[in-house]
Amino acid sequence: MSPYTLRNGRRYLRDSSFPYPLPYDLPELHRQNLRTMLLTSVLGSPVCSPFDASNPPRKVLEVACGTGLYSSMCHDYFSGLGYSHVSFTGIDITPLSADLQKQGIDWKFVQHDLRTLPLPFQDDEFDLFVSTDISIILPFSGYQERLVAEELRILKPGGMLEIRESDHVLRTLLRQPPKAPNLSQEAQERADATVTYPLFSNTPFAVTQNPYVREYNTWIQTVLDNRRLCAVPCTLVKSMLLQETDHLDVLGTRRVAVMLGEVRWEREGVGDPSNDRSASPSDRKAACGRLRKQREDSNGAFGALTADQSAIRKTALLTIVQLIESLEPLLKEASGKVQAEWDRWWAGLMVDLFEQKGTFNGECMEIGAWWGRKR
Repeated sequence: MSPYTLRNGRRYLRDSSFPYPLPYDLPELHRQNLRTMLLTSVLGSPVCSPFDASNPPRKVLEVACGTGLYSSMCHDYFSGLGYSHVSFTGIDITPLSADLQKQGIDWKFVQHDLRTLPLPFQDDEFDLFVSTDISIILPFSGYQERLVAEELRILKPGGMLEIRESDHVLRTLLRQPPKAPNLSQEAQERADATVTYPLFSNTPFAVTQNPYVREYNTWIQTVLDNRRLCAVPCTLVKSMLLQETDHLDVLGTRRVAVMLGEVRWEREGVGDPSNDRSASPSDRKAACGRLRKQREDSNGAFGALTADQSAIRKTALLTIVQLIESLEPLLKEASGKVQAEWDRWWAGLMVDLFEQKGTFNGECMEIGAWWGRKR
């Protein structure tokens, strides 16, 4: 019997006990690939966790690897740094990845249900362990806590654990977000280049005023709660890793807000580095210089985005719309709408987001990376 079943024209896993709510088909895989490329572009590289240049990772494990695109990007990244002898292993419940060996990558796929522990690997086997958006697969309470312990078992001493997540509930970033403290120059320059906003505990947010996004937030919260999945994993990953400080050190975090389109307060000049009186004159001058250089292809006004910066925001919005589309059966059930009512809501959402600048008040997607080194 096939492990898949068709519902509403989309292919899902037949196992109803598996909490993963998304389909296993080409449109969803395309969305996941776009999200992987988006996170890499915003964060600056496929690997945020530091490593010793004299002792780079030799064996990398990607959990819930899907198509294997992330491993392919990691291979290109390490190869570009001159590290050509890195092997990659992907693990997932169903084989969806291409044979990356045909691309010249030292690659192996292992089919395994992450709910079943231990994982089929030896102690101290890997130098780098990476997972992306695993919050949509496994509950934080219980499963993920056990999985982190298992990840530490298969990591070598000195190996890095890196977790990448994105929140599924959308919030509004308020005007004049303060600069994140202790941000590295590299991270700040990346934020400037992509016109994204580094986040920290005091970053000001508000509940979205967009009625369509408000409804989506309510429904996605219900859908994920019913499956014991987390709608806002970016708020929980750090605390989960802090529980492992007996086994992890060099804990690090990068959290970023990606705006979903043009934002009113950016157009009004809020956030213009020349107005940042908390920075020194030399820092303001340097920031303004970077801004002019990065926007030389735009019309020169503050708030005008280059083609690349605009593409990042459009991609973020597109992946959210695609997520809603992939979750349609569950969101429709949570909304209580019949098909005709859902179709009207969907049409209104498309007009609002793509024609009426429905994210103009600062609606954003929150993403992040967290890492630690095994003692």
